[in-house]
Amino acid sequence: MKTGAPAAGLPASEAAPGGWRRLQTALAETPASVIARKAVFLAFLLLAWISLRPFQDLSNPDVAELSSGREGLTYASFGILAALALALTVVGHARALNSFVSPWFLALGAWLALNVVLSQDPATSAKRLTLTGAVMLASACLPLLARSRNDLRNLLAIASLLLLGACYLGMLLAPDLAIHQANDVVEPMLAGNWRGVFGHKNGAAAVMAMLVFIGIAVARSGLMAVGLVIVALSGLFLVGSEGKSATALLVAALAITGLFTVIRSFRGRILLTLVPLFAINLFSVGTVVSEPLAAIVRALPVDPTFTGRTDVWEFAIEALGARPLTGYGFSAFWNNVTVRAASDDGSSWAGYASHSHNSYLDTAVTLGLPGLVLVLAIFVVAPLRDIMRIEASGRTDPLATMFVQIWLFGLLLSCMESFLFDGGDPIWVTFLVSVFGLRYLARFRSA
Repeated sequence: MKTGAPAAGLPASEAAPGGWRRLQTALAETPASVIARKAVFLAFLLLAWISLRPFQDLSNPDVAELSSGREGLTYASFGILAALALALTVVGHARALNSFVSPWFLALGAWLALNVVLSQDPATSAKRLTLTGAVMLASACLPLLARSRNDLRNLLAIASLLLLGACYLGMLLAPDLAIHQANDVVEPMLAGNWRGVFGHKNGAAAVMAMLVFIGIAVARSGLMAVGLVIVALSGLFLVGSEGKSATALLVAALAITGLFTVIRSFRGRILLTLVPLFAINLFSVGTVVSEPLAAIVRALPVDPTFTGRTDVWEFAIEALGARPLTGYGFSAFWNNVTVRAASDDGSSWAGYASHSHNSYLDTAVTLGLPGLVLVLAIFVVAPLRDIMRIEASGRTDPLATMFVQIWLFGLLLSCMESFLFDGGDPIWVTFLVSVFGLRYLARFRSA
């Protein structure tokens, strides 16, 4: 690994003129600046992971209304933290942040803006894009807030232990709010599944799987005991949540990462990445448009409806057929007004789902097929190129491997859950940080 990088931040920009560089370093090393950077890092990550509404009472019929009542505070919190993160990183890491001024990112930004204008609910699209923009900005700044790779490792370990502590403490002190109950208004059949601070066991399972990757990286990078504790606690919680999909995809991400060490060509890794994504989508969403595929799945020892997802997929695909180019608007399709207008008679329960349980399908429905192409280019192909660059420059280490594993897990999970562009969703934020972390490691020297 190259040395001589400035102390502050994960990627180090090219050397600035002597006096200006000394001033930057001096400002970055002041006790107040160091404390502020760590505080903003932990505050943002824990806000995303724990949220402002942990331990929701799912037996309360008004839980959705109570949650939406805190929307303004959520927007303000993410907006303030994004502004603080930018202020703390823009001087020392301007080149890293400027790396996002690229054709693909500019095209995505332009398409999102146009999509808001063409949305069937422009006000909702504009509001939710504002939140998503703040979250993406803060996620881009997050790795830059760390003064070094070891500092980033330590901050991730602290945040992980705080999240795990909150989850386990919740189950100990208020099990009815941290474990699914038989009197839950929705999905009482999940009674007994652990959910901790999260609103659903699927979200808890996905984040716990990501914490396993973080724990492995922490252990491999020098803090063996701390890393093993994170792996053990998150792994146990994953089992308690009964997150079968998250567990299977955790193993798949580890396996694909292992194969990356054997297959080093870009084409080979494209296949390793895209084939699983294509296969999962083909034998899940594909079953609602192809009877032969549906027959194959029915012959397998699995639920052919994927716990009711097929109805939602069929509904979403029919809606996509009506607006394939522009979609229905950023985060605007699944609100009741738009969905009822899009459906034939408003009688299908699928029309009242909160999402399609597939990030790629949701992206196509909301942003249109051009939006889906941009998303695949930025979040699938570009990170894979970054991985190739990292290896070519000899910068592969436990931190880089962790980013790769979380990225792969997120891509696979997107086949069964919808979290892309979902505001401050904990899975989306962790996935974003990993994608941006790979971008920085591929383009800049690191401390």
